[in-house]
Amino acid sequence: MTERVLTEQERRHVELAERFLSAWNDQDVEAVVACYTPDGVYRDPNTRGEVRGRDALRRYLTKLFAAWQMHWETREAPFGFRGIDGSAALWHASLRRKGGTQTVEIDGMDFVQLEGDLMKRNEVYYDRAALLPLMNG
Repeated sequence: MTERVLTEQERRHVELAERFLSAWNDQDVEAVVACYTPDGVYRDPNTRGEVRGRDALRRYLTKLFAAWQMHWETREAPFGFRGIDGSAALWHASLRRKGGTQTVEIDGMDFVQLEGDLMKRNEVYYDRAALLPLMNG
């Protein structure tokens, strides 16, 4: 299998993904919030709709990081979109409830639209059923 040759845009997206995931892995609320535009939109299977703006994202992340220990890594370089500054990224994550001992491994995908070097829209997709073993303790 030959290695994929990345476009200049995709190389930039790799660098940004590394910066974004570093903030998520550090579980640093302010560092993650700083990765989004002031009116940025975040959505994942647990948000039950859009989280819009930095204040709402800060509230969501504070609760999320208080309950979960998480580690994220990309599975391969993001795939850039044509016509907009954005990409799709495949990832792997390890999740554990804080204070718990059981860890679940999941795979998923993010769709990201950028404005400059910040995320304007971030939609996260994965199968929530994989988290069921962690939901009762």
